[in-house]
Amino acid sequence: MKISYEGIGQWAATFAASQVSEGEVVKVSGNGTVAACAAGDGFCGMVLSVSRGGDACAVALGGMVTAGYTGTAPELGWSILVGDGSGGVKTAASGHSYLVVDVDSTAKTVTFAL
Repeated sequence: MKISYEGIGQWAATFAASQVSEGEVVKVSGNGTVAACAAGDGFCGMVLSVSRGGDACAVALGGMVTAGYTGTAPELGWSILVGDGSGGVKTAASGHSYLVVDVDSTAKTVTFAL
């Protein structure tokens, strides 16, 4: 049996946004606004949904999420993660540490607590 962490403990808020996609990590870019992360940026959460007009989105700010990763696979346990510039995450030497509970090296995904 495969374990699923989807949605556990998630809480979200709505932000103004432009050019963001579902499933990508984002950063606060202005008052009440989020934007896509450049490579190496810290992130505040993951986009859960985007409005029809694309001018607003719901962002998971807490709970378990699964993101794509690039570069070296994150370590299980506490790992420092930053945006990779393409909507996913990558490991870094400094930044915010997240609790990583699952790494799928075949699919290149990581599940962690925000």
